Amino acid sequence: MKRSALLGLILALLLAVPGSALAATSIKMSYNGPPSDKDNAVHYFATKFKALVEKATDNQVEIKLFPNSQLGNEEQRMEQVMSGPVINVASYGGLQTVFPEMFATNIPFLFDNYKSAHIFFDGSEFMNKAKAELKSRTGIALLDVIEEGGFLAFTCDKPIHSPADFKGLKFRAMDASQVAMYEAFGASGTPIPWTEVYLALKTGVADGQMNPPTYIIMGSLYEVQKHLTLANVQYSDQFLLMNGELLDSLTPAQQKAVTDSARKANMETREFVESQVDTRVKFLESKGMTSYTPTAEESAEFKKLGSPSYINWLKDQVDQSWIDLVIKDARKANAEGAK
Repeated sequence: MKRSALLGLILALLLAVPGSALAATSIKMSYNGPPSDKDNAVHYFATKFKALVEKATDNQVEIKLFPNSQLGNEEQRMEQVMSGPVINVASYGGLQTVFPEMFATNIPFLFDNYKSAHIFFDGSEFMNKAKAELKSRTGIALLDVIEEGGFLAFTCDKPIHSPADFKGLKFRAMDASQVAMYEAFGASGTPIPWTEVYLALKTGVADGQMNPPTYIIMGSLYEVQKHLTLANVQYSDQFLLMNGELLDSLTPAQQKAVTDSARKANMETREFVESQVDTRVKFLESKGMTSYTPTAEESAEFKKLGSPSYINWLKDQVDQSWIDLVIKDARKANAEGAK
């Protein structure tokens, strides 16, 4: 066959292929936790997000899910989303090295309820500034803040009703900020990876830890902890991050499909997470844990000690202006959330 005839045949075949197939973009999406809708709210979100994006783009954009940190640990996945065409769901620990300012949103007892947290993360001045700064500094687009498990609760092998009950105890910490808070309560904090928490609690390396009920169940911590304190310490969330060049490479319609799908999937995830909180607490009680909700006075004491210690730690990490802005916006969100 002559070259001109061969090229003509190839062109005819290409023209016969639907445009959507030619334009198909496959994107890897990585996150922590098992591929279980029931046990992992981030996976619940990911499956909803994937389905919505693919439907809205007529499968021109395909999302491939990689749960259980298959593409690497938090630090490795942050490097990937900065340098390659991927989507990553990151925790505060993942953002720590590239955007520590986000830790300001994790000040203990910052939000009074779910509604207040939603108002803040969906459109506060702080979040708008943070998105712009993150994109400028790293090239990463922050698409949404995913609710991953409700508010954090304390667990321990002894009852915790007030900060005084922490005295002399050893608590597992996720990062240095939690160490500072535990020390303010009179306990010591030791950073321990999630994969080692169960054994640490079982062997007495740590007396307690804090996580939302969904993670307490996921890690079977009820087997090695007797008491659950529903202190609503911090709003539990993770961050949906997308390589900025990748997002910009999509058509305007595809970009809108991605951002709209993220929002819709997160709204569904919030409804799911919040509908499951009481059920999860009852499950933990059925497994032998005793749950306790602090009184208003006890909650005020937790906040009085926990918030300043965290803020003092944070001052060494970020500019004071970020802390001032988050406190101002959280107050506004709490006031609106109380209506």
